[in-house]
Amino acid sequence: MKEKLQKALIEAGYSDIEPEVLASTNPKFGDYYSPVALKLAKAQPNQNVSDTAKSLQAKLTSDEKIYAVDIASNGLINFRVANEYFQLQIQKIIEEDKNFGKIDIGKNQKVQVEFISANPTGPLTLGNGRGAFSGDTLANCLAFAGFAVQREYYINDTGNQIKNLGASILKELGFGGENADELYQGDYIKEISAKIKNTIDIESYKNRPIEVGEKAARLIFDTYIKPSLEKMNIGFDNFVSEKRLHESGKVKATLDLLKKKNLTLEKEGAIWFSPKKASGPKIEETDRVLVRSEAGDKAPTYFLSDIAYHLDKFGRGFEKVINIWGADHAGYVPRMKLAMSELGFSGKLVIIITQLVRLVQNGEEVRVSKRAGRFITLDELIDETSLDVARFFFISHAPNTHMDFDLNLAKETSSKNPVFYVQYAHARCGSLLKKAQKEGFSLSSLSNLDTSLINEAEEIVLLKQLVRFPELVEDISRNFAVHLLPSYTIELADKFHRFYERVRVLGSKKETVLARLALINATKTLLRNSLQLMGISAPERME
Repeated sequence: MKEKLQKALIEAGYSDIEPEVLASTNPKFGDYYSPVALKLAKAQPNQNVSDTAKSLQAKLTSDEKIYAVDIASNGLINFRVANEYFQLQIQKIIEEDKNFGKIDIGKNQKVQVEFISANPTGPLTLGNGRGAFSGDTLANCLAFAGFAVQREYYINDTGNQIKNLGASILKELGFGGENADELYQGDYIKEISAKIKNTIDIESYKNRPIEVGEKAARLIFDTYIKPSLEKMNIGFDNFVSEKRLHESGKVKATLDLLKKKNLTLEKEGAIWFSPKKASGPKIEETDRVLVRSEAGDKAPTYFLSDIAYHLDKFGRGFEKVINIWGADHAGYVPRMKLAMSELGFSGKLVIIITQLVRLVQNGEEVRVSKRAGRFITLDELIDETSLDVARFFFISHAPNTHMDFDLNLAKETSSKNPVFYVQYAHARCGSLLKKAQKEGFSLSSLSNLDTSLINEAEEIVLLKQLVRFPELVEDISRNFAVHLLPSYTIELADKFHRFYERVRVLGSKKETVLARLALINATKTLLRNSLQLMGISAPERME
């Protein structure tokens, strides 16, 4: 439809216009629509929107077996897809099976998704869940869309937080304890302190908090974080250490490069980032410290090491780098994008900010504090609910919205819980197919039958939802909105349950039963494929 519309626009003399074709929210007006005539009217105020739309309609070649075109009173171009086209997709879904929905818009382009990257100062907590499961799902979707995807975890294993971690360990072991408000607490500090005490002569380290912190960070990463990643079923292709980035000389080389490109200035005894591009992202202060003054021990800042880290990423050949960061990094986004733009990577860095998560139980927020040692770990949350539930709940919210994780709902094992509702639809499909087999229907013949018998209203509505799956994969690969995936599966489950309640499957004529079994098989396939993209199981049966 988009290609036909593009051709019509060129014939009408609008070769520079990129038309949109969007899914209709009201089936009364068709299945898809394009607002391109409204866009043209804005550019040419003297031209009537309806006339513009009709002139494009005259140039659109319709195929009644695929779609028909009509013009709405407000100038929208509506497309109504023929039932015959949808009916033919049933066999395509059954034949392609696990590959249905795969597209190749990525053309094997290298894309990196960096997510979680939690400081190794404690276990992964509730707040890390959004970035964790959203990042993993996004990587799955991008791979499904034909991109060559790498998952990466950045370990911030140097700097003030590591020094504070070391001071926390030393305090626990009876040394020091100043700046207690900045120190970490909790059972894990006691556990790590005991391990460190057994491996080093702690007396000789009592005045070396940064070294103690580095040892503790490695232990925390190996003892808590890596096992949590395994429990979450998230595998990373690469782990990058900030400390090793410094040791490799890449941070110093980045500073030299910035100086060479005249992107630095010295003031107040420090070295600052000073961008040249006036057209860059708007931020309150474009200048940021790269190397602290003598009072700040002339140490490089996180900003400088982050620039070095991103240059290293692009140096590895990634066409696009996607970072998923927490809300506390929101103010950091403009300067990071500006730095990359100045260094020749404009538009290649995407940063997704996830807002805060509140844990709610019995209608009240469960208060947590990581530094004070009172927090809910992701391990505990998964044990309390399940991995499937945790994944589905975290993915279900757009990252730029605040989220309440409803523990009561998450522990529900009924259709009130959205993940159970979707999984039950998959299990019900399997149950129906098995029942049909017991009654003598062969499922091997479902790929070659008369799908024109699928013509009940509920069947067509369900079929239209199935066919939109590849479009969803494409949308997510372009806008990274993985929260559309759980919404799609809930809607698909809803349409299937409605079909099941209103349409008799078994007990009809044999040809009709086989056609409906094919539709059920296709529905089961799409429920499984969408759940798998989210890393969620698709059970064959549920009690």
